[in-house]
Amino acid sequence: MNTANSPFNLEQFQRNMAAAVMQPLTPDEQMQSHNAAGRSMDEVAGEFVKPNRYLTAFERLEIYNRQYWFRLQGAFAEDFPGLQAVIGPDRFEALRDAYLQAHPSRSFTLRNLGSKLWAWLSTNPEWAGPRLDLALDVIRVEWACIEAFDNAELPPLSLQEASGIGAESQLALQPHVQLLALAYPADDLVLDLHQKQKRESSEVGTRPEDMDAAPVKPLRMRKRPTWLAIHRADYSLYYRRLTRHEYNTLAAIQRGDTLPHALEAGFADSKYTTARRIALVQTWFRSWAEMGWICRSSIEESSKG
Repeated sequence: MNTANSPFNLEQFQRNMAAAVMQPLTPDEQMQSHNAAGRSMDEVAGEFVKPNRYLTAFERLEIYNRQYWFRLQGAFAEDFPGLQAVIGPDRFEALRDAYLQAHPSRSFTLRNLGSKLWAWLSTNPEWAGPRLDLALDVIRVEWACIEAFDNAELPPLSLQEASGIGAESQLALQPHVQLLALAYPADDLVLDLHQKQKRESSEVGTRPEDMDAAPVKPLRMRKRPTWLAIHRADYSLYYRRLTRHEYNTLAAIQRGDTLPHALEAGFADSKYTTARRIALVQTWFRSWAEMGWICRSSIEESSKG
């Protein structure tokens, strides 16, 4: 504890404050009475927080502890409304708190909060309940939306450059283009919920205060293989369904395959004639170029230099 004769250590104060604020809340959303080391939080708070005429040191620190976790919980819910709709609000809250305790925020931005959610739930499936597979697909779509909105955009190939692509061309996909192979058409669910979320946020302040939102009910969906691209244009997100062949070709380009290898991967096990394949590839590249999806790979750029 600092005294009048001891120097103030800002770094230690920040570490103590962070440790106290970031510790999980109790089930009834209060600050824990003891920290992870077993020390009384009354004692801990008294070492670096002064009481005032209205609140004890514990109570003042508890305000920050609660607001920190409420902000994380709110950001998590904003990022994954589809997941909540699939597994239900009660299970969602339990999953959210378990995940945030396993993977607390370690970034300067809350944008990265859900980056490990898919991997975590894959190894902790009990938190999702009976709709695990759908929940995992929904998480992939919702996280892809975040990546598509934030990731970089490189100079795309023009239509003229795309028409000059040869057999040895080394291409790349825009970093913001996210490719997904799903077991469910989860994009329909996520798109509907995100649009609803936008409408509700735009209506804040215009609806009567006593008009409560309808409770979210767990949603069901039948399996259907779905190939999807999520991309950004003019600061807006767009979803585009792909055929299996187009998806496989794009995925091969994304992982760095040469164009012949990418096309071979795209049409693996296909019974299409050569003429049909050529027509499809021409249509694909015209569409990709118009949307600005294709750019030069770093390998080809360095070889040109």
